[in-house]
Amino acid sequence: MREFKTVDLFAGGGGLSLGFANAGFKLAAAFDSWEPAFNLYRANFTGHPIFQTDISNGKITDEVKRFAPEIIIGGPPCQDFSQAGKRGEELGRADLTVSFARIVGTIRPKYFVMENVPRTVASMAFAKAKKMFENSGYGLSIRTLDASLCGVPQRRKRLFVVGELGGIDGFLDTLLEAGQSRKRMTLRDYFGGKLGLQHYYRHPRSYGRRGIFGIDEPSPTVRGVNRPVPKGYPGHPSDASPLNANIRSLTTKERSMIQTFPASFKLVGPNTTVEQIIGNAVPVKLAEFVASALMKHIKNKNG
Repeated sequence: MREFKTVDLFAGGGGLSLGFANAGFKLAAAFDSWEPAFNLYRANFTGHPIFQTDISNGKITDEVKRFAPEIIIGGPPCQDFSQAGKRGEELGRADLTVSFARIVGTIRPKYFVMENVPRTVASMAFAKAKKMFENSGYGLSIRTLDASLCGVPQRRKRLFVVGELGGIDGFLDTLLEAGQSRKRMTLRDYFGGKLGLQHYYRHPRSYGRRGIFGIDEPSPTVRGVNRPVPKGYPGHPSDASPLNANIRSLTTKERSMIQTFPASFKLVGPNTTVEQIIGNAVPVKLAEFVASALMKHIKNKNG
């Protein structure tokens, strides 16, 4: 089976790239506009080029086209769709979803995979992008996946839109459904005792929510910020343990590993920036789960 030439747009920390590479796809190039993400990606991926460029600019289409991608993957920045902070398509980043669709529709690779937060489907930008994909001749599988059922020890839901040129709608649904676990993956399932702790602190959005979690459950969603235990933390009835001197927040490296980046992955840059890159990343094993289903579909189709 030959390797499919793959280009990653909005590459960020490289979660999609690494997951697809693990599943047997051949990365030809990557693109991202944010310099800290560009630097971190370049430090970890040496087999193909990454370009720091404005992906919202239509000129990038020609740059992508010269790599003759058979599959384009990408997670357009999703802050305008996310549940954290301000929301609103008028903030501008939602337009990048349309930019992704425009690039795909112009180049028309055999396949594409787009990742975003679940609430994207209710946006005008998504409706426009979906119509663009359909008008370009793509059959679409649109699925929201829970990472904890897809090989990641983390409760993190993400939307995936997978397109096949000339395909039928729902072409990958059965494989995506069949591959999921019936049991959520816990931190203990994934790490065993390697983390060296039983409980840890993850700062809640308000003290009306719990802040202490245990390793016998999936991690909550890894966010782009990480805070130590505050002196005034009052505790919560749902905490996995009462607060004690052994409970701490997770390190940046631990959080990257919960995102299923390998321990050898280099975290290059200021800590607050790296935290943001890691929190925004697609978990590697979730990307690999989707990529493996797609690879299986390709092999089944080609005999």
